Amino acid sequence: MLTINTSDISPLELQGYLQSAIAPRPICLASTIDKEGQVNLSPFSYFNLFSMNPPICIFSPSRRVRDNTTKHTLENLKEVPECVINIVNYAMVQQVSLSSCEYPKDINEFTKAGFTQIPSDMVAPPRVAESPIQLECTVAQIIALGEKAGAGNLVLAEIKKIHIAESVLNAQNKIDQAKLDLVARLGGDWYARINEQNLFEVTKPNTQLGMGFDDLPKFIRDYAGLTSNEKAQLANCTTVPASLAQNENDNIQLMPASIEAIKLELANNNAQNAWTIIEKSTSHQ
Repeated sequence: MLTINTSDISPLELQGYLQSAIAPRPICLASTIDKEGQVNLSPFSYFNLFSMNPPICIFSPSRRVRDNTTKHTLENLKEVPECVINIVNYAMVQQVSLSSCEYPKDINEFTKAGFTQIPSDMVAPPRVAESPIQLECTVAQIIALGEKAGAGNLVLAEIKKIHIAESVLNAQNKIDQAKLDLVARLGGDWYARINEQNLFEVTKPNTQLGMGFDDLPKFIRDYAGLTSNEKAQLANCTTVPASLAQNENDNIQLMPASIEAIKLELANNNAQNAWTIIEKSTSHQ
């Protein structure tokens, strides 16, 4: 295993490791405005949701690693503490990348990146019409994390109004994760696309008290044909079927012919069905 003390390498090298490791990261396309009315549009992948009441998201316009300069976004927020966070999907990702170019302050990135500028309802910065979800925010606080190159500036933005395109809603007016087609940032030039082909559900353990690995039958814990992820799905159920409750019985064996059916049920997030198959396909040796 490669072990690195963060103080032993340059900020640029550290950036390469950490941005590749801490990923995927959602992308905030932030529109801001200065006191003279000059608009700026810039993407940030140091971005996430941090609170629901009040609704707070955070993004970080970091000081540039190469020369320790600050970004127009940060300068604007200090003058006009408002922003719009425009959520990025696959249909606009190349335009978003273009907007990250370091144009002079008097250049509007909406124009350069080919985005449509539309007025906000509650804040001064405009929204990006092409974005499927737009969050109008006021800035509650800016926390400088340092003065050296690469230091972040945490912008705590309180969400005041949400605009959602009808095209990404389902029949219940909820966001359809598959329709949204989000993208996320990785390390280097890499991105990820979150579409229907790579979406999957994980049953939340806080809806029930999962039994845990230690209460799985021993023949399940020891069975090499199931991955740790698959065993965790079984362990997230509340109880073992009654016929398998003697979980330390070394004589119970899983029939090899049933493994594919068990794996298929687990792949479809049907752990209870998997337990039913396990119960019917065990033998005592």
